[in-house]
Amino acid sequence: MNTADLGLPVDVPSTALFTDHYELTMLQAALKAGTAERRSVFEVFTRRLPEGRRYGVVAGTGRVLDAVENFRFDPGVLGFLRERSVVNAETLDWLAGYRFSGDVWGYQEGEVYFPGSPIMRVEGTFAECVLLETVILSILNHDSAIAAAASRMSSAAGERPLIEMGARRTHELAAVAASRAAYVGGFTSTSDLAAGFRYGIPTVGTSAHAFTLLHDRERDAFQAQVDSLGRNTTLLVDTYDVTEAVRTAVEIAGPELGAVRIDSGDLLLVAHRVRQQLDELGATDTRIIVTSDLDEYAIASLAAAPVDAYGVGTQLVTGSGHPTCSMVYKLVARAESADPTDPLVPVAKKSTGGKTSIGGRKWAARRLDEHGVAEAEVVGTGPVPQELQERQLLVPLIRDGQVLARESLDVVRERHVTARANLPLSAIQLSRGEAVLPTEYV
Repeated sequence: MNTADLGLPVDVPSTALFTDHYELTMLQAALKAGTAERRSVFEVFTRRLPEGRRYGVVAGTGRVLDAVENFRFDPGVLGFLRERSVVNAETLDWLAGYRFSGDVWGYQEGEVYFPGSPIMRVEGTFAECVLLETVILSILNHDSAIAAAASRMSSAAGERPLIEMGARRTHELAAVAASRAAYVGGFTSTSDLAAGFRYGIPTVGTSAHAFTLLHDRERDAFQAQVDSLGRNTTLLVDTYDVTEAVRTAVEIAGPELGAVRIDSGDLLLVAHRVRQQLDELGATDTRIIVTSDLDEYAIASLAAAPVDAYGVGTQLVTGSGHPTCSMVYKLVARAESADPTDPLVPVAKKSTGGKTSIGGRKWAARRLDEHGVAEAEVVGTGPVPQELQERQLLVPLIRDGQVLARESLDVVRERHVTARANLPLSAIQLSRGEAVLPTEYV
């Protein structure tokens, strides 16, 4: 496969080292003990949502599928493990032939989730499943956090488009994944060309303050940009005096000027003044784009402002204060021997301190009320009640080690819009509160 699809440099041939040291030492010990081949079930879930969040968003599933498919211990990786004495020779021999041959079930990407939702289930031998823990959690925790922030911002923005522009505020590879997750959560475009190249996300961008400062006069900068990019370009008008800049922009581009961007000041006040000035100058179709450390609360506060689009960077790529979803990957069932016909036995962590888990291979379904609005997340280990059969949330993603299907991001985006619309209206309130749906265990 093309490693560029993973958001990786092209010289990284494998995802096998995107893991923690102890995954391999557990493998070595299990191989020696004869328990490595026991059939096992691991589940990904979170015990709670980040403070104040009403729902979570599943994102990164497509990247997980690529990562599992590319989880290979090639000679370079094996050489590194041998040199560092991470595992013994017998374990290295086992790793050389590693190919995940199990099954993966999960919530579809773009779906919403709640505390206890088994958003991904990984089934196979203990040995092959335990190795995938870190890479799966790394992707899902990051991408779902960004998508949740993006979803809240999208709700606050209403029909106004959102531009992702946070590449310079995070790691260069995380920026690509963040852009993808933001698109899932409702953003319409990105400034990051790598994200556009790898995932087909629309890219946008015109100029920064540096371009204006490069020229002797602001007028010269605007003229150069219009001459190069056309009258439909977006001119940045807050380098010096906004009122003068807007006047100059319309003089140069005419009423056909595409947009002006405001990146500082009291955005609510400035946007009203700029809109009035543009209309008076005859540029009634010129749009106003605002940036400047926006988050969902700032976006909501601009709902009554004459703003046509928002550009969001830092707050988006940091999850708007919650850069992880605290998802965990726990063994919930295993066989008592390596015999593949042995029944699965539920297992669970029982320690104190709020880190307990519920054993058993789980299903999940969403119960609706008489109006078709979701009213509960139902999770169980026994038979699925007849009335919930058609509302099950887990679907097969990988069977016998083979990825079943990959979805376009546009399909995923639409799924999220539908899933969010089926939640109670309080789900999109920005005021702090608990999960909008209770999780019921049956």
